[in-house]
Amino acid sequence: MSTADPIVALFAPFDRDGAIEEAHDRATRSSRAALLRATAGGALGLAALAAMPRSARAASANDVAILNYALQLEYLQAAFYTEAERRGAIRGEAKEALDVIGPVERAHVRAYKKVLGSAAGKPAFYDFRGTTEDPDSFLRTAVAFEDLAAAAYKGQAPLIDSPNVLAAAVAIHSVEARHAAWIRRLAGITPAADSFDEPRSKASTLGIVQDTNFIVKTRSRRKPKFTG
Repeated sequence: MSTADPIVALFAPFDRDGAIEEAHDRATRSSRAALLRATAGGALGLAALAAMPRSARAASANDVAILNYALQLEYLQAAFYTEAERRGAIRGEAKEALDVIGPVERAHVRAYKKVLGSAAGKPAFYDFRGTTEDPDSFLRTAVAFEDLAAAAYKGQAPLIDSPNVLAAAVAIHSVEARHAAWIRRLAGITPAADSFDEPRSKASTLGIVQDTNFIVKTRSRRKPKFTG
């Protein structure tokens, strides 16, 4: 299986019969026009989360759907970092990053839930299959999550109706991009290898997340590998 794409390569240990790579290939045939639209949208992101509508009632149905999509990604990331914190297996510089990134991802979740109110979706059940208990697996998975989140936010930017929602989403996007660069450096991966980043569609993003098998139907009872 080819793993030229960094997100596909990082998720390769969890790929089932090339399903992640196929999902990637189906949904990353983005045109340069889409890239330029996403980049133009990003230039508007100078406001903080306080610029968001006071409630989901002030946002369009389209924007509510996009906010809920972003919330699901933030739930996933927050759960991953929170579990890693609780397992206690991460040390050194990676632990320093974990101590910063975990609270930030939880803050993103709280912000989206506050805006969405009763319209906010519920988190799924997660089983990270030992990646929160092994330092190398943790870093690879963290890189993949941060790269994926940054690309997903970029993909939604030109689809958002409200300038306030756009500004808030891009404010989070830039944080995710900083996380990605930080974690990439710790993992020994070039933080910014290319001049341009492609956006990633909702279908592609959700397909990749689904094919990791990190989302499960019921709360996992699997004993963690870490026993220290």
